[in-house]
Amino acid sequence: MSLIGEPQVADSSQANQDYPLSAVPMSDRRPIWSLAPLLMGFALTSTTLLAGGTLGSSLRFADMLWVMIVGNLALGAYCAALAYIAAKTGLSTVLMARFSFGAIGSRWVDFILGFTQIGWYAVTNAFIASALLKLLNIPASFEWFAIVFFTYAFCVTAYMGYTAMDWLSRLAVPAMLILIALSLAIGFRDAGDLFAIAPQKSIGVTEAIGVVIATFISGGTQATNWSRYADSTKNAVGSTLLAFLFINGLLVFTGAFCTLVYGTNDLIEAMARQGLLLGGLVLLILNVWTTQDNTIYAFSIAGSNFFRTSKRTAFVLGGATFALVLALGGIYGNMIPFLLFLGTVIPPVGGIIMADFWFNRGGRFPSLDDPLPAFNWAGVISYIVGAAIAYFSGSAGFGIAPINGVISAAVLYVILCRVLPSSVRA
Repeated sequence: MSLIGEPQVADSSQANQDYPLSAVPMSDRRPIWSLAPLLMGFALTSTTLLAGGTLGSSLRFADMLWVMIVGNLALGAYCAALAYIAAKTGLSTVLMARFSFGAIGSRWVDFILGFTQIGWYAVTNAFIASALLKLLNIPASFEWFAIVFFTYAFCVTAYMGYTAMDWLSRLAVPAMLILIALSLAIGFRDAGDLFAIAPQKSIGVTEAIGVVIATFISGGTQATNWSRYADSTKNAVGSTLLAFLFINGLLVFTGAFCTLVYGTNDLIEAMARQGLLLGGLVLLILNVWTTQDNTIYAFSIAGSNFFRTSKRTAFVLGGATFALVLALGGIYGNMIPFLLFLGTVIPPVGGIIMADFWFNRGGRFPSLDDPLPAFNWAGVISYIVGAAIAYFSGSAGFGIAPINGVISAAVLYVILCRVLPSSVRA
């Protein structure tokens, strides 16, 4: 095989479409100051504030701090491990899954990753349309127009590809961090003694850590779409930790802090109370844009692999249109529980890929051109068991559901690769 990480030449159609079906060659890799803002923009998402609000209303401030540290360390480690493999091989998660799930079996991975992203794209567009109308006192009858506008506006940079998303993030991420820092500074002035505030609700420690990890582990599983562009494994890991350790941790803290001080986990509402409504609106637009373009981009990569076509941009437009139908059809109230369920059963995919790369293949993947079995049953069985363990252990309150799923799937995959005959595994 040609180890991906060595210089390679890809055909022009792959390069023009951001390599949906091939490894990113070294000639098109990017430095950390390009990759880090893009991943940080992806992680700057308003849904993480909601998770922080759960902690802020359920834990004492001191307990909340160490829960956030432990949870984000676990999330960052998981995402950084996948980022290392992506930079080493140049492959996205859906391409890696071909080896551990098989040529046909990997299409299940394409489906759950792609459907999750397009679902969140629709939900978030409906959310921002509703939020802006309320903040600006615009009649609700204009909501459909706002949903249509944001559905296609947010996918422009994803359609243009990595370079456009890169420059958006370089401009947006510093602006967002400045606005968050300003709001937090005012909040600390208004806060009083945070350590003396008693929680209004109760949550177990393992459940609280699970909430932190679950905030973005689904997105983190697909962050390889960008970390595969890293010019070194060191820069891939560093960029990923900045996003999924620092940025995710900052947003969890901000959501918790706003809940404690202002009684709401909505940072934009808190900024309005602080007299920063304009800054809040800017933050809301940039926050959603840098996450949404990554989201629809991830859908386009999964869709390209599912149909084995390099026409990635067609899936950007097609996915946006599908999301528009979902959003106008009232997805916001009905789809979120299902998307959260998918977020629980996605992490075992990452565990299997890591086990396949390091323990089954000795730190290298074969060529994508090599023939593969239709199903790698070691991966399929391990996924089913790992996803079931994640779901039922979460329902029973036993351990941390996403971590349970990742570890159990990885361990079982290693075992099955040793005992199953080679005819039913890669």
